[in-house]
Amino acid sequence: MRPRRIHITGAAGSGTTTLGRALTAETGALHLDTDDVYWLPTDPPFREKRPIPDRLALLEEGFGRADHWVLSGSLLGWGDPLIPQFDLVVFLLIPPALRMQRLRDRELDRYGAEALAPGGAMHVTYQAFLDWAEAYDSGARVSRNLQAHEAWLSRLPCPVLRIEGDTTVEDRVRRVLAVRVREGQAWRG
Repeated sequence: MRPRRIHITGAAGSGTTTLGRALTAETGALHLDTDDVYWLPTDPPFREKRPIPDRLALLEEGFGRADHWVLSGSLLGWGDPLIPQFDLVVFLLIPPALRMQRLRDRELDRYGAEALAPGGAMHVTYQAFLDWAEAYDSGARVSRNLQAHEAWLSRLPCPVLRIEGDTTVEDRVRRVLAVRVREGQAWRG
């Protein structure tokens, strides 16, 4: 059978949210995103972290609303109590230069060139975010990095589907939907 409880993870800019939305459009599953529970609502956004117990409670509440769900984003460092609920974890890994360009484009769309330019209202925050995101691949200076993700993935009791490279959203959806799960094991359909 197809997995009913899917967690999609990877570095910022790897396409976890995009794939989550595409999978839910294709399957009718509920989509949840870790950014929606990780951060308290602020203006501008992404300023204050929600306490871990509250994040976990919000996700548990979301999981309880549907038999089929897709969770996109990273739980690294705080979400281990949720691991037993996953039927499948999808790990997205794309070339660092492409990932960083996607992030620059996304932030430009989100905030505008004026706010991100030197002296702009979001410039300092934007530069700090890019520095943090770029450190993912080298493992330097940040706890959410490729090495930590690989170690976390290696400990999961459920199947892990790795999707590497610059693939289309349609190809990623097809690959996820081709996975079949039986008694905690995955095999290709």
